[in-house]
Amino acid sequence: MTTEEKVSKTLPELGVTETQGVEALFAEVRAAMEGERAELISRGAPASHHERVCKALRDRWLARKNGLLARLDEHWLKAAPRELKPAVGKCFNELRRASAALELKELIRTVPVLPESPGTRPPDAARHESLQESLPFEIPGDVAQDLTLPGYRRPLGTLHPITRVQREIEDIFLGLGFWIENGPEIESVYYNFDALNIPESHPSRDDWDTLYINAQTVLRTHTSPVQIRAMEKYGAPLHIIIPGKCYRHDNPDSTHSPMFHQIEGLAIDTDITFADLKGTLDFFAKKFFGEKVRTRFQPSFFPFTEPSGEVAISCIFCGGEGCRVCKESGWIEVMGCGMVHPVVLRNGGIDPDKYSGWAFGLGVDRFAMLKYDINDIQLFFQSDVRFLEQF
Repeated sequence: MTTEEKVSKTLPELGVTETQGVEALFAEVRAAMEGERAELISRGAPASHHERVCKALRDRWLARKNGLLARLDEHWLKAAPRELKPAVGKCFNELRRASAALELKELIRTVPVLPESPGTRPPDAARHESLQESLPFEIPGDVAQDLTLPGYRRPLGTLHPITRVQREIEDIFLGLGFWIENGPEIESVYYNFDALNIPESHPSRDDWDTLYINAQTVLRTHTSPVQIRAMEKYGAPLHIIIPGKCYRHDNPDSTHSPMFHQIEGLAIDTDITFADLKGTLDFFAKKFFGEKVRTRFQPSFFPFTEPSGEVAISCIFCGGEGCRVCKESGWIEVMGCGMVHPVVLRNGGIDPDKYSGWAFGLGVDRFAMLKYDINDIQLFFQSDVRFLEQF
């Protein structure tokens, strides 16, 4: 009786009624499995049939629907008498562990690939028949190929919209003579707050606004700490932009995300005034949003700049006439700015009596939403290909 015939019968039908018979039966099956594997390894397989031959042996034993182990599970294990269940279960688990050597990747690795000489090898049909005769299991024949079907192409990726906008902003400021500076995303409380003139009583230092790692370490809430590090490293004069990720304790919604992207700019030199800041940001807005856009500055407050301001642009959707995006005001607020506070300059090792400077900060995600008319910031971080492939 062949192995296929035995695994298609139950143990009572095979006359097995005791543990020794179960062990002998499983030993016979395991020997057959290992023998077929050893025979395939000793023979090898030609390159053109190598994977197919390995898969045929794997499917013969491990296929879920009609593999020998699946039939053995159905007829021997599940149908075993109650008194033989423990012995059958133990032997079956041992056989299943041993069958790991028949996994496709393992067979492909261990079965030798036989070289073929293109000038001497027989036609496909003859080669398949001769190989089939030498093996104890069936190899599927060649599948007819439709040469009119299009070939397989690996789809090309593209830049994420956040990356596109960030690089566009960087290019504008690089053209103005700024350079890019980076810093750590895990930051000390000193660089994130103290050196920037943010007092301990400021709401931004509370647990419900800032993500603390420990009492002295935070996930940076803005890229401003790099301003202090750059001042300490380079001194003055200094013209840099600082792109990077920031983190705040915000609940995600259409306009908020606990992780977002920011770009800050810093210019320090002698005789720098607020007029230089206004001219630079007006030039940047026209380069990014178009020559027709207008800018508006109005007073605000930030601990690290004095005086401080908010920058708004004329609505790019309605031309300043008023719409749902600008809330009928005709203006959209896009960034904060101001002259660098003397305390911040001093903390960075720069003499505020000799040098002055200005700084600004903008959200890259916010600029991307305006540029591409996107109304939900979460779309940038959900990895939905249907959304991303539009860019």
